[in-house]
Amino acid sequence: MDLILLAKQTQSGGLMETILMIVPILLMFVVMYFIMIRPQRKKQKEEEKMRNNIQIGDEILTIGGFYGRVVSIKEDALVIESVSDHTKQKIARWAVQQNMTVHEDV
Repeated sequence: MDLILLAKQTQSGGLMETILMIVPILLMFVVMYFIMIRPQRKKQKEEEKMRNNIQIGDEILTIGGFYGRVVSIKEDALVIESVSDHTKQKIARWAVQQNMTVHEDV
């Protein structure tokens, strides 16, 4: 009788030990999500919103460091005119790093 009782206690204790080992790992993943993944996704959404709200006439900065003014907008490309010598370049929409024109949100 004592042997059966001891075996049952060992089995239930083993289950608790397993749960106690898994809980810190799960907590670590939850903390990593809130510290690293969630802010990164929020930043990506803000950048995508900024790129989708570009209008003709906006002054932008590309990821390559070129400043220009948007002349025309296509589906996934922009034509920009350089500030200094007025040459035109076609760039991908994802290559816009910053929109320097301030728009008032109505």
